[in-house]
Amino acid sequence: MSDGAPSRVLLGMTGGIAAYKAAELCRLLVTHGRDVQVVMTDAACRFVTPATMQALSAKPVFTDLWDQTVPSGMAHIELSRDRDLIVVAPATADFLAKLAVGLADDLLSTLCLARECPLLVAPAMNRQMWESTATRRNVQCLAEDGVRVCGPASGDQACGEVGPGRMLEPEEIYREIEAALRPPILAGVRVLVTAGPTFEAIDPVRAITNRSSGRMGYAVAQAAAEAGAQVTLVTGPTALPLPARARSVQVVSAQEMLEAVKLNIADCDIFISVAAVSDYRVGKPAAQKMKKANQSITIELEPTVDILASVAALPKAPFCVGFAAESQDLERLAEEKRRRKRLPLIVANSAQDAIGAEESELLLLDEAGRHPLPKAPKLTQARLLIEHIADLYRRGSAVKLKAVRP
Repeated sequence: MSDGAPSRVLLGMTGGIAAYKAAELCRLLVTHGRDVQVVMTDAACRFVTPATMQALSAKPVFTDLWDQTVPSGMAHIELSRDRDLIVVAPATADFLAKLAVGLADDLLSTLCLARECPLLVAPAMNRQMWESTATRRNVQCLAEDGVRVCGPASGDQACGEVGPGRMLEPEEIYREIEAALRPPILAGVRVLVTAGPTFEAIDPVRAITNRSSGRMGYAVAQAAAEAGAQVTLVTGPTALPLPARARSVQVVSAQEMLEAVKLNIADCDIFISVAAVSDYRVGKPAAQKMKKANQSITIELEPTVDILASVAALPKAPFCVGFAAESQDLERLAEEKRRRKRLPLIVANSAQDAIGAEESELLLLDEAGRHPLPKAPKLTQARLLIEHIADLYRRGSAVKLKAVRP
């Protein structure tokens, strides 16, 4: 986060064994110059003492809804008024349920309900509690309400079980806080993102596809929404939960993705083509399942329409960003693709390392040259990419960019 960015954080702690991580998170925030005000529930005080958090934050810790040390006598209102962000870490299943339905029966829940700043929560609980229908419903509700839900991770738990529900590590939560405090650099901008693979039917049960997980496209959609954009995500089949802050359109084939893009492109300022769209489809898919035979078969393939190229060639094309996954000669082939399709920006990555992985190493290529992004989680990369796109877009690259010659 830049030095001029907001830095006043209210750190809320609820009663979970992961509360010890909140002490390290507080230390990280203070070390990086953040002004931290800690508020703890009664249950949190059973795991970490207020004295510990006061020593780390260098501020009095508040725990009581009826605390009279606040001049106005209204701690539940005043404590959040000068804050840029409220962070609840750990956030127990009980506290998430309170937030989802608007209950306010203690100082921290009341502060969250009466806030005028964004809210970030880091869930922490047993895997069965996390996977319960009620918790998942509450988390979905919070995400739809604009609450930033960070994690949880999967791993060993204090109860001795292994699975999802473990709170993110302090360093990871700190990175999420940095992202949440960034200004809305794409406020009011309409962004269309494609993601995932496509399935081209061979017969009713078989298809041509690829190993794309959709993670990068979903991360780009999330990062754009975080930056204030109005996001539409056109996605092929994935195993990922749909981003809560984006309008999602689910498709299967390259033709369906093309049609969905056509329907939404007129209302789009920026088009980011992340999807691994099949270059070929079966000319005549079988109407019934093809039976195995002891002989070779031939399937005739025909090219699909290049969605990105067709959008970039529109008379009033949006700002177009492409992705190039190559297995060799990455930079040269990606730059050739950028020029051939006349794109202001293309994102190059290694097909062997990026497809299906949770981390990636990216190379951004534009008119100014090359901009490498070292290997990092895809959401981190997506946020950096959105910053770069926003910078180009703000400088009028979409309309002032000189024609790129093939």
